[in-house]
Amino acid sequence: MNKPDFIIKEHSWLAKVAAKKLRSSNVAMVLGNTIHLFGVTKTDFLLDEKWLKHELCHINQFKQYGYFNFVVRYLWESLRKGYSNNRFEVEARSAEEL
Repeated sequence: MNKPDFIIKEHSWLAKVAAKKLRSSNVAMVLGNTIHLFGVTKTDFLLDEKWLKHELCHINQFKQYGYFNFVVRYLWESLRKGYSNNRFEVEARSAEEL
């Protein structure tokens, strides 16, 4: 069996901060190849195919642009267009349907 090329971290303090900012009870967020979770178990997250595809898209975006470049581009897009309309979130939402 192949080892996945990503890591899942439950009870992440970073995801907790994001959840508070987004006013959400559960959050998954990606930094590099790590999916940080708050308010959801690894098992439940992995069972949600759309959510998993969304976060895997962000992992691919990190790979495509590199860590620093992606973070800068993501933040710039969010400042200009808002979180929901930033092109990286739009792309990740589209990936949910693939």
